[in-house]
Amino acid sequence: QLQASGGGLVQAGGSLRLSCTASTRIFTFDSMAWYRQTPGKQRELVAGRTLGGITNYANSVKDRFTISGDSTKNTVYLQMNNLRPEDTAVYYCNGNLAFTNYWGQGTEVTVSS
Repeated sequence: QLQASGGGLVQAGGSLRLSCTASTRIFTFDSMAWYRQTPGKQRELVAGRTLGGITNYANSVKDRFTISGDSTKNTVYLQMNNLRPEDTAVYYCNGNLAFTNYWGQGTEVTVSS
């Protein structure tokens, strides 16, 4: 139901925009979010957005990342600016509906120093 894209290799200080396209209306979900995971670590929340438009961010990405949605395209975006090597991870799109999590496949982001 969720298709993530937009990952790639970028130099530190650069930007990327991740996209998560849903096969259904994104406002079907109670909330949508982006998570990331590196080898040997738990998946962590990067940014989330509720149906009402309330957003929250991990402290490590505040003021650098922005989550937004385009209901006309059934797509949620994660704009990532001023990327750092520690942002390197596989990023996953998540949709939550009635306490059930739906996951897209990951998209890999690599930030070189």
